[in-house]
Amino acid sequence: MSNFELLSFADDRALAEGAAGQWLKQLEAAARATPPYCVALSGGRIARRFFEAVVGLARGGRSPPHSIHFFWGYERCVPPADPESNFGMARQLLLAPLNIPEGQVHRVRGEDPPACAAAQAEAELRRIAPVEAGGQPVLDLIFLGMGEDGHVASLFPGEPEEVMAAEPVYRPVLAVKPPPRRITMGYGVIAAARQTWVLASGAGKEDALRETLTPGSRTPLARVLNLRCQTRILTDILK
Repeated sequence: MSNFELLSFADDRALAEGAAGQWLKQLEAAARATPPYCVALSGGRIARRFFEAVVGLARGGRSPPHSIHFFWGYERCVPPADPESNFGMARQLLLAPLNIPEGQVHRVRGEDPPACAAAQAEAELRRIAPVEAGGQPVLDLIFLGMGEDGHVASLFPGEPEEVMAAEPVYRPVLAVKPPPRRITMGYGVIAAARQTWVLASGAGKEDALRETLTPGSRTPLARVLNLRCQTRILTDILK
């Protein structure tokens, strides 16, 4: 039995709208459950389209519940007003249009020293989310993108095994693409999430996705798939 679900879309707009509709439908059920509902957002071009699609559907009457707490899968080490800030993009396109209360938004402080920002982000997540037996906080859903090399969040190929297996929820990393200094969730917390959805979109990524889905693959996304019982991949790359 496969440990991933692959959903294909015609293009990035259809992907974003499909993901937004599925998420809002889940949130309707979550509104009837015991709060809080904890989600980690991603960055990148497809995240921008996804945020716009969520807001469009919400304005059409499918508003998300008010018990959502927002976290981030990774953040660049820049101030929140910087164009490279994942939080800044989400605030502009998703959080502000949906009037999400400030107390439910838990950004990674990219302007602070990376080690301090990582520790603070972990403490904030542990304050809100339940913790599994292994010690990892459990998010209800983590959104991930995928890069041309199969990276997710800011987990890039080539890391030593002991680094990939490290326990910290958030850790500073040096990325192979600018801006290099970042803070990322580790594999452990991604594995512990109740759901992980990968929005894989964009030219130049087909080879990485095909390699990831090949048995024995060692891409970062392949490691995520191997650590989890089920991961949902929504893509416009493989038709």
